[in-house]
Amino acid sequence: MIILLSIILIIAFYALIVSIVFRSEIKSAIERDPAAKSAIEIVLLYSGFHALVFYKVSHALWLVKIPILPRLISQVGKFLTGIEIHPGAKIGKGLFIDHGLGVVIGETSILGDNITLYQGVTLGGTGKEKGKRHPTIGNNVVVGAGAKILGNIEVGDNSYVGANAVVIKNVPPNSTVVGVPGRITKQDGKKMDVDLDHIHILDPIMQQIDDLQKQINDLKK
Repeated sequence: MIILLSIILIIAFYALIVSIVFRSEIKSAIERDPAAKSAIEIVLLYSGFHALVFYKVSHALWLVKIPILPRLISQVGKFLTGIEIHPGAKIGKGLFIDHGLGVVIGETSILGDNITLYQGVTLGGTGKEKGKRHPTIGNNVVVGAGAKILGNIEVGDNSYVGANAVVIKNVPPNSTVVGVPGRITKQDGKKMDVDLDHIHILDPIMQQIDDLQKQINDLKK
């Protein structure tokens, strides 16, 4: 009975502390995940949230240049959550990792505020170069499932990277990127809504095909 009570108290203390430290992340999860019913559910059950807790601890140790321990903590987090965040990455407020299995965030990645990453996303490098070798992601960016953003490139604010896209070039703000390699299509210069409507994202290749078909139809007439 005493052991059970101690476990409950530890869980309650953990939930209280992280709910204070990670207010913006909890708010992001509630806003962007219709399955999220409460803050306590997110704190206790969401693997993406747990990965951020491991990251915060490892990143703090990384900043004071403690050897080995930050990477050890990040690897424990990877083992428990299936999400790998290097302690050297710089992450802003309000990151939401939905489902998250297979997400990788490299050492020199820089993430702005209110970003959403889906499962299988990779923010990686392209070789063995030193220095800044991972992407910089702006504010309010959504990265769809399985997308790969590689190299020292920038994805501008309010942009959307479609599922399974491979992005290896800079992306201007307010853009949508789809395909392999990633192709850019503007969304009329408007910020992407946070309703996360993946179905109606414009595909530039299909737009070109539609344009060609219209020209063919006009010529037939």
